[in-house]
Amino acid sequence: FPPAVFPLSCAVQNYSWGKVGLESEVAKLVASGDPLVQIQPEQPYAELWMGTHPRGDSLIRDNRIPQKTLGQWIADNPACLGAKVKDAFQGHLPFLFKVLSINTALSIQAHPNKELAAKLHAQFPEHYPDANHKPELAIALTPFEGMCGFRPVEEIVSFLQNVPELRALIGEVAVEQLERSGSDDPRGVSAALRVCFTRLMKSEKKFFVDQLNMLVKRISQEAAEGKDTSGSNGDLLLRLHSQYPGDIGCFTIYFLNLVRLEPGEALFLGANEPHAYLHGDCVEIMACSDNTVRAGLTPKFIDVLTLCEMLNYTPAPSSSKIFPAAQSPLDPHVYLYDPPVPDFTLMRVEIPASIKLYLISAMDSASILLVIQGTAVGTSTAAASEMSLRRGSVLFLSANESISLHLSSPDGMLLFRACCLL
Repeated sequence: FPPAVFPLSCAVQNYSWGKVGLESEVAKLVASGDPLVQIQPEQPYAELWMGTHPRGDSLIRDNRIPQKTLGQWIADNPACLGAKVKDAFQGHLPFLFKVLSINTALSIQAHPNKELAAKLHAQFPEHYPDANHKPELAIALTPFEGMCGFRPVEEIVSFLQNVPELRALIGEVAVEQLERSGSDDPRGVSAALRVCFTRLMKSEKKFFVDQLNMLVKRISQEAAEGKDTSGSNGDLLLRLHSQYPGDIGCFTIYFLNLVRLEPGEALFLGANEPHAYLHGDCVEIMACSDNTVRAGLTPKFIDVLTLCEMLNYTPAPSSSKIFPAAQSPLDPHVYLYDPPVPDFTLMRVEIPASIKLYLISAMDSASILLVIQGTAVGTSTAAASEMSLRRGSVLFLSANESISLHLSSPDGMLLFRACCLL
């Protein structure tokens, strides 16, 4: 039998918003996982891709395996996915696992559901490269900030009263409709919110740039005088404007929740949920797709009409966006993040220093293992030889295979395991 458990070498994406050099968690993991890699101090290291996506198919680090990449290996050995996963996802690994290191904001975006994805892909394949949905789950590795979902209406109304430049862009009629909409009529609230947000995003470029410049000038002056600018969300406005001057996305801070995650806390982004990651490092797992509808804070293709049409305009507090982890009933060291989609589940495995031998148990799904901290020697009947695991190591485990970890680090281990639990 060919080895069914093996180490991977994974693709790095050097997008401009990434943290640079060894400030980046991605760079630190890569440098630690492979000491031969040279980290360029000026280069951004934005994303590490673990999986079979054609733009970053993981390389197999085992010269006894003839296939060069994980994608090729799975295509030749589809049973490794597990029977249910193989059937449900037509012989493909259903998820893409990533690490992100974010220095400047990512675009304001949402991901389509399957129905819309198929339509967008048929109409504009150059912008929407596949027909799949792209739900995502992000788990903070360092303190993490992002915007996600529409704020409670009273917060938005308060900004509309404190930020005349925003009010001018949206127009008095639409603003008053939102101010009058009552919590007893959620559909009326969503309709009013849709009108306000769409009017903002479709405002004339010259007009919104003038209003944004007036706003930034006013906030800068107030901040210089030592005034409290929180009623206008001043700190975040100035930060985003310094990153993307003159960008309509700067105004979305008045509509979207600011969510802060501590390490281990998670954010789940279902279809049509507006979001933009702002800063920090996280692991992320998603359905294997590249479909993103963008509308600001980006130099890339933007599709304001599609975005405003598709969004979920349900207001909710930022605390409701944090996705809880459940401790596994089978193993107290495992915390499960199991979102309401079939494509993926993520496990956080925390092994205390007191444990010297730990079993990564078999399951009926292929999985990818990432070591965040700690060292161990891994042995498996399905591996060609012992594997030394350290920070940044990535392993592929075929379905129904297990690994014994012989821990050698004084402070235990932290691992993430991406899989598909059908």
